[in-house]
Parts: sequence; structure tokens; C-alpha cells
Amino acid sequence: MMRLTAEFWVQAYLARLRLTDIPAFVVAHGDDTAGAVLVKLNTLDGQAKVFERSFDLMSGERRWVVLSEGAEADVDAALARQRGFDSDAWVIEVEDRQGRHLLDEPGLSE
Repeated sequence: MMRLTAEFWVQAYLARLRLTDIPAFVVAHGDDTAGAVLVKLNTLDGQAKVFERSFDLMSGERRWVVLSEGAEADVDAALARQRGFDSDAWVIEVEDRQGRHLLDEPGLSE
């Protein structure tokens, strides 16, 4: 099965967010072809979550899971540690008081 490049997926994700008037921007530009993508959801109240894509070996499904959540400073520290392990990872920051990130929508969830 062919997979989208990381850069293509990021651009498509940012476009979907723009269509819904959800501000988002690239915090760290990862490897264009195969970099992992981390999505930070900033609810602008001092709290945040970071999502990463996970692969379930039993079912073969890909899904988004929470890597870290809580105070924004703690989440930022977790992101910095993750980038220390994987400098090719992308980091996208989504800012939405309602907590919308669209990662559970068709085309983005799988």
C-alpha cells in the first residue's frame, strides 16, 4: 500500500484546518518524505495535548493517540524530548479553545 509523504499529509491537514477556521502552524519542519508527525493541540488556557500516530500490530490499523497532555509547559517539554529522539519529526501546533483538531475525521484519522 502506498503512503503519502509527510509533507503532503501536513499540507493537506493544514488546508483542512484552514477550511474550518482553526489556526495551525508548523513549529518544526521534519523530513519531507517519511518524518513522523506530532500534533500539539493548544486550547489557549494553559493546557495542551500532543498526538502521535500509532500503528496497531494486531489489527494493522493506524490511529492517533495522546503522547502527552496537561500543562502546556509540560507538554512542550515532552515534545522537546520527542524531537531529541527523532529530529526528523514534524510538529504542528493547532490553537483552538474548543479543543478541535480534526484528527478523528475521515481521511485524517486513519
